Amino acid sequence: MSVYTGNIKKLKTEGITPVHYYLPVADNLVNLNSSLGKKISIEYTGKINCIKCGRKTTKSFSQGYCYPCFKKSPETEECVLRPELCRAHDGIARDMEYAASHCLIDHFVYLSLTGEIKVGVTRHTQIPVRWIDQGATAAICFAKTPNRYLAGIIEVFLKKFLPDKTNWRNMLMGKTEETRTLKEVKDICMNKLTPELVIYAFPDDTITSVEYPCIQVPRSVNSIDLDKTPKITGTLTGIKGQYLILDNKNVINIRKFGGYDVICTIE
Repeated sequence: MSVYTGNIKKLKTEGITPVHYYLPVADNLVNLNSSLGKKISIEYTGKINCIKCGRKTTKSFSQGYCYPCFKKSPETEECVLRPELCRAHDGIARDMEYAASHCLIDHFVYLSLTGEIKVGVTRHTQIPVRWIDQGATAAICFAKTPNRYLAGIIEVFLKKFLPDKTNWRNMLMGKTEETRTLKEVKDICMNKLTPELVIYAFPDDTITSVEYPCIQVPRSVNSIDLDKTPKITGTLTGIKGQYLILDNKNVINIRKFGGYDVICTIE
């Protein structure tokens, strides 16, 4: 039996066929792939530390931040969720040094299959991590822009035709009614772009496929919340996106509980 204690952060990953997952617990990286089929327990101690500054907080904001960091940190700026609101290209940001390495660099607008085909935006340095984090089984790059703002403008345009949110239940159960291929959808959307946006079209139609470590695909899923259920226990039967799947039905989104202090036991 192995026991790990401390604050957890979002799952770290390596590779894509299949993805290799690690759970950060304090200074430890717990190999989750090797824990498949084993009993795992995660017990929340009631303490939370901000993943940015480390201070104690009674409530986590934006998946792991204390309130002051949530309000002031560049990692939680509004353009993180809404790229079209980025103003770094105009010299406006909470931290211009941070913006230089996160906003004023090449970004990709992409299409991914997460149950249905959706549109998203990510930094070039986050491919394929971004696709893995959302549980995509396949993805294709649609456009490449020199900054986050322009990628956001293209995403907003494409949201007229495609969703930008992941249905996490369908993603985990592998449910889809999508009959079109990523290439077909890319071609359709490309023909809809305005002249000022089509100049950012990405010509490479390579499709990246991702495989996840799952013993069995669940037929139904039940979300577990550490705030309501401080101790969760079950056999680890799969990992997809940022979710652990226990007993082929109970799921926990690890990223949601960034900064939570836990006792993690693997038997």
